Amino acid sequence: MIQVKDVTKVYGPTMALDHVSFEVGKRQILGFLGPNGAGKSTAMKIITSYIAPTEGSVTVGGIDVAKDPISVRRLIGYLPETTPLYEGMQVDQYLRFCAKARGLAGARLNSRLDWVVQQCGLEEMFKKDINQLSKGFKQRTGLAQALIHDPEILILDEPTTGLDPLQIIQIRKLIQELAHEKTVIFSTHILQEVSSTTDRVIIINNGRIIADGYLNDLQSDARGGAQLRVALTAGRDEVERGLISLDSVAQVNVVSEAEGVVTARLRGTDGVNLRREVGQLAAARSWPVMEMGVPEVSLEDAFIEYIRRSNEQHGKEARHV
Repeated sequence: MIQVKDVTKVYGPTMALDHVSFEVGKRQILGFLGPNGAGKSTAMKIITSYIAPTEGSVTVGGIDVAKDPISVRRLIGYLPETTPLYEGMQVDQYLRFCAKARGLAGARLNSRLDWVVQQCGLEEMFKKDINQLSKGFKQRTGLAQALIHDPEILILDEPTTGLDPLQIIQIRKLIQELAHEKTVIFSTHILQEVSSTTDRVIIINNGRIIADGYLNDLQSDARGGAQLRVALTAGRDEVERGLISLDSVAQVNVVSEAEGVVTARLRGTDGVNLRREVGQLAAARSWPVMEMGVPEVSLEDAFIEYIRRSNEQHGKEARHV
């Protein structure tokens, strides 16, 4: 449904996107994850034809975005990072205006208007001026305009910004329901947002895709072979000094310390058998081993690990320029 091929976007000396490529199939939900400033919004603006890429190409529903942007826009419902509202209008006036701009009229317009108002929870705000709405209701109104014409594709940039916890749950549920018949891309920097809505994720950092896959696969890859969780009966300082003294250990993070037992997570170099080396150290120091195994990796852990790798690689490249 969407093909992004080798897309680059340059603003003066800043490269916002660096040769980005990915595909999204019909009725898929794709979570676009990354820190602020990573390039998520730029990618979405290019897909929707809001801005043009410096290099590369994008097709939506088989249509080249650069050659026929109007046809592409008919297929897409777009909620940008800054909600597109006319503050002087009432909610009903604004949504009717958006519907007419999309070519809706008569019974079809009224039917779609009723549906988006109900789905986005705008019944009580329908006759209010937009400038009187809270941030959360403005966000809901923006989502309603993205849905008003029943598009095949939804591009949602931070769709739950400003919503309260109950509203967030409702919008997540709506996105999941819409994916039965639509293709959805949504961006976020909130990790729970991704895990609660979809299982396919692209992680972007410094304008590059650094991971693309299903959550379980990404978490497994982030764990790697050189990580270990160990609980040792010894003093914290003694354990930290002993573990970091191992040539194969790159990082030691103490997770907890209770009743003389220190629990730590270790990261080593690839190809190293941390279990064996830590076991040998514990035996030599006479530290009873209470636990030793490969740690579980949460989405947060995976995200941090991918960003760490990306920043490390980015720093190396910068030093060679």
